[in-house]
Amino acid sequence: MIRSANYTDVQAIADIYNYFVKNTVVTFEEEPVSITEMAQRIQDVQKDYVWLVYELDGRVVGYAYAGRWKARSAYRHTVESSIYLDLSCTGKGIGKQLYEALIRELRVLKVHAVIGGAALPNGASARLHESLGFKSTGHFKEVGLKFGQWVDVGYWQLLLDEANGLL
Repeated sequence: MIRSANYTDVQAIADIYNYFVKNTVVTFEEEPVSITEMAQRIQDVQKDYVWLVYELDGRVVGYAYAGRWKARSAYRHTVESSIYLDLSCTGKGIGKQLYEALIRELRVLKVHAVIGGAALPNGASARLHESLGFKSTGHFKEVGLKFGQWVDVGYWQLLLDEANGLL
């Protein structure tokens, strides 16, 4: 079941995210996020946008959200999306379902452009974005340094006005 995140989901969301913080270069955060900080992040996003969770057998196993792309007012119709899944749930279509639901919600909010980024290489993220109609828009070399290695970042963009038939 896909639904809006609420306060009871904060621990599960933090647990999913903090695995990636501590063990991967998928996120460039280097310190685990506290429950209090994660709750604040969810609340901040939900003021203007949407934060969804995927619940399976009563347990949150993934989440997706979109937040402000940049602070200046002319960017107000563009968001940056993020999606994270519990490792036990990858490769099962859950990520695609979550992302599709997020895009539907963003259409209701009259968002024009969705931007997704991923540390590279990341074939699964590239395939997910492109399966949803996102177009590759950039590749930045060595923009993050984590665990003593330089990490590239790729970006994909979906213009919702052009993607009406997709979702």
